[in-house]
Amino acid sequence: MERFGDISTPLAALPPRRVADSEQGISANLIAVLAAVTCGEPRVLTIQDQNALPSGPFQLAHRSLQAGLRAWVERQTHLPLGYVEQLYTFADRDRGKASAGASEQPAISISYLGLTREQPASGEYEASWRSWYLYFPWEDHRTGVPPMIEESLLPRLESWAMGDRSLAQDRWQRIAMTFGLEGRAWNEELVLQRYELLYEAGLIPEAWRDGAAILPTVGGRPMILDHRRILATGIARLRAKIKYHPVVFELMPETFTLLQLQRCVEALAGRLVHKQNFRRLIEQQELVEETGETTPDTGGRPAKLFRFRREVLAERAIVGTKLPIQRA
Repeated sequence: MERFGDISTPLAALPPRRVADSEQGISANLIAVLAAVTCGEPRVLTIQDQNALPSGPFQLAHRSLQAGLRAWVERQTHLPLGYVEQLYTFADRDRGKASAGASEQPAISISYLGLTREQPASGEYEASWRSWYLYFPWEDHRTGVPPMIEESLLPRLESWAMGDRSLAQDRWQRIAMTFGLEGRAWNEELVLQRYELLYEAGLIPEAWRDGAAILPTVGGRPMILDHRRILATGIARLRAKIKYHPVVFELMPETFTLLQLQRCVEALAGRLVHKQNFRRLIEQQELVEETGETTPDTGGRPAKLFRFRREVLAERAIVGTKLPIQRA
């Protein structure tokens, strides 16, 4: 079946390890953020008892970076992947060093974002799907502001900010901006900025694992190396991308109800949308078409089934396709 990015190809997972270029002395890991939405919950494929993202080393035998990623992962879980795009290249010298071993060898992590539909994962590295809010509980605002922000996170951030008088004002401004304080709106796209702020404040295990002072942590399951940082980057990219490109349909079945589509967008954004405005936007942009069928699985009147209009991709290849998140 044709998809937005690459033709669907099986992907899988390997544990992170490093292979050096013999001349340059630089190792490169290829890391995949594979996202799905199941029953209204955003999911990410993990390995190593939910502690890592699928990854493997780039080797000279690979014809491209993406081919290398596919070659490593498809040997493990055999999960089909539709849309895939390069996410970001991380080359910080010290991040993750403590958990990576004593090697001083320079390393880069080349990450990819892939979108698929959840299927049973298998393989020798304990591959499994998990909600990405398991790793970022402060990012789910679908039922309001998570209590942990007021009760646990902000008090510790404030204490950190005031711990250095010369930096207190700048630090507090960053906290207010990234967490939507002092009249500012919550910006769901600032996932990475919030994670980096918590890292800098020493409030997550990855920070003190990398040498920061040991402080009480604020929640969220840690991951090995810089994998939670990479996951944060993937979430931020996807939250931004659904507003201007119809990638959300990569996560939907062939036919769906408008409510299922709305719940998928809300799951990704961590925010609720206004039902009528959302449907009006979908109709105005002619993103979907009726199939002529209905489904009784709604608990009420049978709901109409729709499909994505793939002609949209050709019609709007130049101007883009808007899919903004409309707040209630």
